[in-house]
Amino acid sequence: MDIQWYPGHMARAKRQLKERLTLVDVVLELADARIPKSSRNPDLALMTRRKPSLLVLTKVDMASPRATGEWLDYYRERGMRVVVVDLLSGKGVEKVLPELRDLVEHKMIAMEEKGIRRREMRVMVVGIPNVGKSSLINRLAGRSGARVEDRPGVTRGPQWINVAGSVQLMDTPGLLWPKLGDPKVAFRLAVTGAIREPVLEGEELALRLLDWLRETCPEMVLERYRLEEWHPNPRAMLEAIGSRRGYLLRGGVVDVDKAAAILLQEFRQGTLGRFTLDSVVENQ
Repeated sequence: MDIQWYPGHMARAKRQLKERLTLVDVVLELADARIPKSSRNPDLALMTRRKPSLLVLTKVDMASPRATGEWLDYYRERGMRVVVVDLLSGKGVEKVLPELRDLVEHKMIAMEEKGIRRREMRVMVVGIPNVGKSSLINRLAGRSGARVEDRPGVTRGPQWINVAGSVQLMDTPGLLWPKLGDPKVAFRLAVTGAIREPVLEGEELALRLLDWLRETCPEMVLERYRLEEWHPNPRAMLEAIGSRRGYLLRGGVVDVDKAAAILLQEFRQGTLGRFTLDSVVENQ
């Protein structure tokens, strides 16, 4: 999974982001709680390092609670501001604006001491595709105006959104980095939906996912698909899932593509359970 994939719109988005950083006071970075390290674009960290920043872990409702706690400790021990949010229920969203205001309060006070009138706080919202930027903005703004799809790359250009009369949020397109050389990171991005399906064949990705599930929690898969045993061959396991669901082609042949699609869909939607693919131990 040595993927080199960098769509043209992402190259343009990177240039635009760098140009607009001078307009904002603080950076709001979103990462997926299921992959709290793999979903952080190292290019974004480099570009925004001179700005105060808040890290928000989204999709916490689909991540392991224990692992989420470990990652919170990991980042906070390194001096980072970080909060977790459940964008479906809205839990945790109320912490975001106060944290941002606290990060820029010293700048606002310094401006007032110079005789400059306090203005709106300007926030740049960044992150990889499909991490929930538009959903969080909608929650903060109390509306549903930003375009949201469960598909990476929808937001095409920077947009300003007014929030609470005193905050301006700049929404930016999801941004990946040019070369995903680490096969573990590539897999984790693909299986959680940050990379478009055509980049990796669905069957290949599903087989890799089954290998990971066998090592971590095989019993959850057996229970979900009502299987009695785990087949050592991942393709045989995928065929068993398809057969159990009745995904059969002419002649009784299992529709492996459909079985792969449903496995990936149910993993991404949290139907299989709550999983965190990144381990703090790997980063110690």
